[in-house]
Formats: sequence, C-alpha cells, structure tokens
Amino acid sequence: MADIARSELILGGQRSGKSRRAETLARQWLDAAPDHQAVLLATAQPWDDEMRDRIARHRRDRAERVPGMITVEEPVALAQALTQHSSARTLVVVDCLTLWLTNLLMSAESSKNNGPAAPDSSGQAAMLLIAIQACTGPVVLVGNEIGLGVIPMGRETRAFVDALGRLNQDIAAACERVTFMAAGLPLTLKGAA
Repeated sequence: MADIARSELILGGQRSGKSRRAETLARQWLDAAPDHQAVLLATAQPWDDEMRDRIARHRRDRAERVPGMITVEEPVALAQALTQHSSARTLVVVDCLTLWLTNLLMSAESSKNNGPAAPDSSGQAAMLLIAIQACTGPVVLVGNEIGLGVIPMGRETRAFVDALGRLNQDIAAACERVTFMAAGLPLTLKGAA
C-alpha cells in the first residue's frame, strides 16, 4: 500500500489525473484493512444538462474504480461534512475545492441580487482549515491550479483566480502532503512521496 498521508492536497489542471489519484488512494485505503471506509464529499452541482451528464458519468466511473466508496454530495457546507464523516478508520476525499469555492461565490453573487444570504467564503475557508486539522482519519482534497496561464480578462475572473490561489495556498500549508498532477503523473511538492 502506498503511504497514505494524514492530509493531502492534490492540485493540477483539468484532466491532469487529480481525481484518479484520489480514487487510487481511497482504493488502497479500503484494501488495507477490512474495517476501513472511504467517503467522497462531492461539491459539483448540476447547473445544466452537460453538468448533470458529467456528474452521472463520474458516479458510474467511481463506482467501478472504487466500489466501496460512499458518495455524499455537499456543495457548500464542506467543513461540517468533513467533520461529520471523519473518523480514524475513514479516508475522506473532497472533490473538488474549485467547485466548492465557485458555489460559495455564486451564492454571494445571488445574495447581491436579492437571493438568499450567502455564506462568507473566507469564513467558510477558515472553518475548512480548522476541520482539516481536526480530522481523526486521512483526508484527500482535490483542487484545480488555474494560475499558470495568462492574466484573465475581467474583474470577476481575476477575483476568482486570486481567491482560488489564496485557498490553494492556505490548504497546502495545512496539509501534510501536496501533490501536483500533470499528464497523470504525480509530482510531490510537499511531504514524502
């Protein structure tokens, strides 16, 4: 079994192999002992038909690759869900932080337009950092690294890139291991491989 870190952040671009690595760690955890459990906290929301299809495909694929992993959908209250599902014998996968931040910021935008009150993204991030530190079992967090390209056009887009960059830095500082994925290959940025 590969060495499972107490906490690992897996970053990379789209289709870099981030989720596959997290699933591999979950499968290894489940195979290591009969009383081990794995829970996926999924943050995606089905905003349109393409996203609904994508979520359905991910569910099917995950069920094949990691049949013992339980999926819990939690688009916003991630710290609470992490606290609820963490235990010494349970590995929790969070997939993904980028969509979670998007959900928080979209809620904030909605509340500006007389929608329901949005959770404070910086407060939610602080609660998530506390939850990661308090986990009694291993936690694997997946997120996108989107700051490698050109400076994006538009104030809102730049604000999102900045917010995600800060979140990734804070989560990386809190995690025991940080892995960068490119072309399906892991590069350890922090901690032992």
